[in-house]
Amino acid sequence: MHFTKKNAGEKRKDFLNSLKENKLLRFPGAYNPLCAKLIAEIGFDGVYISGGVMANDLGIPDIGLTTLDHVSYRANQISKVTDLPSIVDADTGFKDCAKTVSIFEKKGLAGCHIEDQIDEKRCGHLDNKEIISKDDMVKKIKIAVKARKDKNFLIIVRTDANTVEGIEKTIERIKAYENAGADMIFPEAMKDEKEFEKVRKASEGFLLANMTEFGKSKLLNKKELENLGYNLVIYPVTTQRLAMSNVEIGLRTIFEDGDQNNIMDKMQTRKRLYELVEYEKYNTPGKKITDFSTEGHE
Repeated sequence: MHFTKKNAGEKRKDFLNSLKENKLLRFPGAYNPLCAKLIAEIGFDGVYISGGVMANDLGIPDIGLTTLDHVSYRANQISKVTDLPSIVDADTGFKDCAKTVSIFEKKGLAGCHIEDQIDEKRCGHLDNKEIISKDDMVKKIKIAVKARKDKNFLIIVRTDANTVEGIEKTIERIKAYENAGADMIFPEAMKDEKEFEKVRKASEGFLLANMTEFGKSKLLNKKELENLGYNLVIYPVTTQRLAMSNVEIGLRTIFEDGDQNNIMDKMQTRKRLYELVEYEKYNTPGKKITDFSTEGHE
């Protein structure tokens, strides 16, 4: 239906091969499948699916209220519309890391990340986080690694220790997590280049950098992250923030002006939308209902 050419296994294999090329891969966050199609069309390397964004989309805070059913259903919808690999935020593993990994693998994801916060987690860039012990997290990682069927499904481990225990304890955890089988480490809430660099020097595997806005981390550009030796960067909430800001502006304008004439230039046109959803590919010869062309539409 979506005219993708690769199955989940092929996406995972290609993703891992790309990581081994030691170039920085860029994964913007997609808040819905249509956004994922745009990410692919522009030419990014992959799609990130944020648990925080999913909570926001449901109108609730990111404090562990979303369930595995919520996240896996939406992640499947997003991941299957492009040939890009998609990785998903699995929070703390939804109380069952083996089941979580198994379901995400079956849903076609290329990997997931599990964090070392307590189950009543919160956004990684908020204060007063609580984390589980290093030993307890090592056990969870081993369970997750053992649960996967496809060796190319990435087990990414996020540590939130930096704002709780500091950078040196974070590095101790990273080494332990890699020894437990983590394929990639996601060090959350690094403050600046020096902390990102310390993690890179201590780590032996792939590293993920989180460039989320309005958080604790300095926003570094592609070249800076490449020079620091990071393998993947995510922009988890960027697209949702862009969308919601413009939606709010538009709704307030309609409320105050009584019409949308003054905000037409902020909207995606009908023609552009139809191009993105690939209307013409659904045409069937001899059926007027599907005989469609984007020509003639604005």
